[in-house]
Amino acid sequence: MSVVGALQLGSCLSTAATVEKVLGYEERLRDSGAALVVLPEALLGGYPKGSSFGTRVGYRLPEGRAEFAEYFARAVDVPGPEIAELAGLSARTGVSLVAGVIERAGSTLYCTAVFLDPAAGLVAKHRKLMPTAAERLIWGQGDGSTLPVVPTGVGLAGAVICWENYMPLLRTAMYAKGVQVWCAPTVDDREVWQSTMRHIAVEGRCFVVGACQYQAAQADVPGSRINGGSVVVGPLGEVLAGPLTGEEGLITASVDVASLAGARYDFDVTGHYARPDVFTLAVDETPRSAVTFRSR
Repeated sequence: MSVVGALQLGSCLSTAATVEKVLGYEERLRDSGAALVVLPEALLGGYPKGSSFGTRVGYRLPEGRAEFAEYFARAVDVPGPEIAELAGLSARTGVSLVAGVIERAGSTLYCTAVFLDPAAGLVAKHRKLMPTAAERLIWGQGDGSTLPVVPTGVGLAGAVICWENYMPLLRTAMYAKGVQVWCAPTVDDREVWQSTMRHIAVEGRCFVVGACQYQAAQADVPGSRINGGSVVVGPLGEVLAGPLTGEEGLITASVDVASLAGARYDFDVTGHYARPDVFTLAVDETPRSAVTFRSR
């Protein structure tokens, strides 16, 4: 048996303050006995819920450009000093961390999940493939080169961010990679999200750790509240911990990846329950760059 958890936090006005908030949970992480803990989507850098960035169809306001510049400044480099701080936390506590960050690369931002190992530090990252709705104003699209499944002290962990979890083909690709602990950083606090987490657990016959931000409403930004809902689900859809709503905190549950063989006895979505004679999926994991240079 191993322990997994979700650390439900909200971003602060500065990224440095958010890092300090996460580091403030060091003792609780160590005492929890957790081998793997998931942190919410966009925790470092922030999720600007309710912001418009001064955009309407056909024009952008100068104040929106200024707001984006401020948001860009709060993002982090991967690797970078903030990631090193989280890697240090992982090393000191012995906990593998999967953390949502806003990654700065050139002049583009990505919604990214980083994988931090207690011994090796930053070992992988996943960039959100398809930002949702207005998120496309501020975030770029990831490509197939960042779809890792990473060994941890619990088992093989993969990360799928927020509404990527509604992409059936992405889910299929992750199942085919043998994911045992499905990490779902999110800001979706709707009740129906709990159904999504339980569905993926049953469909993939895996453990699911959903980690949502908790953010109090900002008086000048309508709809800015994020109410949490972090949860841990077992491979037959049973809720093992949470959902935690209305506050920050750490939830944990004991899991046994050895039990997944029995769970998949009657349903292995990319194994004996698949029909490759009827359906196939091709996944392109080639890194995509707008500019490539070749020299003889």
